[in-house]
Amino acid sequence: MTIKVFGHTASTYSLVVLHVLKELGLSYELIQPSGFEEIKSPEYLATKHPFGRIPSLNDDGFHIYEARAIARYLINKYQGTKTSTVLIPSDVQKAALVEQFISVETSYYTQPLSKLVIQLVFRKRCGNEPDLKIVNEAREELDKTLDVYEKLLEGKDYLTGEFSLADLLHIPYTFFAINVAGEGDLWNKRPNVSRWWKNISERECWKNIVADIP
Repeated sequence: MTIKVFGHTASTYSLVVLHVLKELGLSYELIQPSGFEEIKSPEYLATKHPFGRIPSLNDDGFHIYEARAIARYLINKYQGTKTSTVLIPSDVQKAALVEQFISVETSYYTQPLSKLVIQLVFRKRCGNEPDLKIVNEAREELDKTLDVYEKLLEGKDYLTGEFSLADLLHIPYTFFAINVAGEGDLWNKRPNVSRWWKNISERECWKNIVADIP
């Protein structure tokens, strides 16, 4: 049975799941909701995601939602079966470092970045003006975070030294911030961060996904 992803190519967290699937060499069917009403419908809430969000995944009758949980599930089940890509190492200490940087991404990177992208990309798509107070606060917070990343990435191409799920989780929101919102200077002015972004954003699997982003 084909893995089914309920998500959208304009959704950052859906893109995380699609990227993991491609890195693992897995085939899938993407089912895109017809609109906001569908993901808030009683049927969707009961069978896909109780909070009315995307993505969710169906793997041969096993249902799971929330992008990071889906990613870990796919890696635990399928890593090494189709490709040699390792997103979470089997070594306990190396795996712990991946989890450490996933926590860093969740707590310090994506929080301000998502505020920036929501205002500069998604609000504009809906025909609304961005709240410049939120934009400026998000920029300031992200600026501080990227200063720390510049130190963390010194002498390294990736956060743990090798490409992992920790790096992958950074990609979609950063892509929208740089390529759609035009905020690339935040990354480009820091050589270590800029090198890291080039490394992770030029992966062949991600470039294949970018071709399908509206």
